[in-house]
Amino acid sequence: MTVTDYPDLARPDRFTQQGLGWVPWLAPVPEADLTERQREALIEPARARMPYFRLLARDPDALEARTLTDLDIFFNIEGGVGRAERELAATAASRANGCVFCASVHSAAATRESGRREDVQRLLDEGTGADLGDKSWNAIVAASVSLTTTPLQFDATDVDRLRDAGLDDASIVDVIGGAAFFNWANRLMLSLGEPEVPAAR
Repeated sequence: MTVTDYPDLARPDRFTQQGLGWVPWLAPVPEADLTERQREALIEPARARMPYFRLLARDPDALEARTLTDLDIFFNIEGGVGRAERELAATAASRANGCVFCASVHSAAATRESGRREDVQRLLDEGTGADLGDKSWNAIVAASVSLTTTPLQFDATDVDRLRDAGLDDASIVDVIGGAAFFNWANRLMLSLGEPEVPAAR
């Protein structure tokens, strides 16, 4: 396959909660050419407009499994930790991995779910060692970074810190799920394309 370069791309120069675009280095399936199976694998029809998901649609079985896992981790909130904390775990993993696009999406969601814009922005600006002013949020970020750096670095110390911050077992599993999924998803996205700053409308 031909690799596409973007010499004039407006690349973001910092982590942000603002919406970003994303361009693929490999050609996604054209929207008009998506097969019925590929459209089914997208789960949500609106994703057909997004080049990232149309690129992943080249392997519809993997795309479907990936998307169902993603939706279950972030939207199945019966018990366990809240949406804001799941998004915080994803943001911390994305910040640690340097995935500016994923960090923008999930930091904005963490702000939307928590109302804590300044704390979320501090994580983006200062990095994963920033004090977010909250014992549980700091523990979630630290555990997410341990898991992201290398799974073997995540250990009982991280679990104890989460428990000490008030998280029960179900909540800890949710934090691990959010961080682990984005530890993988960041690496996939970073290997397939790059973010862009959308042109002012």
